[in-house]
Amino acid sequence: MIILGLTGSIGCGKSSLSNILKDNNINIIDADLISRKIFEDKKLLALVFEHFGDSIKNKDGSLNRKALGNIVFNDDDNKLVELNNLTHPKIKEKVLKEIEKVKLYNKDIVVIDAPLLIEGGYLEIVDKVVVITCNEDIQIKRIQQRDNCSKEEALSRISSQMSQKDKVKYADYVLDNSGDLKELKEKTHEFLLYMKENWCG
Repeated sequence: MIILGLTGSIGCGKSSLSNILKDNNINIIDADLISRKIFEDKKLLALVFEHFGDSIKNKDGSLNRKALGNIVFNDDDNKLVELNNLTHPKIKEKVLKEIEKVKLYNKDIVVIDAPLLIEGGYLEIVDKVVVITCNEDIQIKRIQQRDNCSKEEALSRISSQMSQKDKVKYADYVLDNSGDLKELKEKTHEFLLYMKENWCG
């Protein structure tokens, strides 16, 4: 089984690509989804509250994700790194368990969809890396529309991550998603053919 790592900067269309791959019967392990679910772990949640304070706690004791996001994306004091150090080991553990589950079904391909694939130490797990990119102006507009935020907030989120240029250095395949969904579907089809011819079997 080939383990494919899919990554890309915020707003480049990683989720759209994941959904197209899913429609092609490819198993996707979504690290973002796992990262949201790990806060169901009470011990981890307590650690995060201890680290970032009660301002990120809702009245019912649950996590206020927006408040946490404001701290980690708008702070130069490496708060995002601190959060990642707390959460990444748990996320990685779950990802590895999911890979083992997919292996039981004798699948040819599994995709780990992770925004921090490179920074989170997944390169040692994956066989190939696919990086989705797009034009920066389009990227900013997409973030603004999706998150209903200002251009400055969008730029702040982009700058909190590894740049597209740096991610591409790790890629075995680069898919440019500056166009519309129809174009992305066509490019994904081309990629699947490339993968079958060059990586599978």
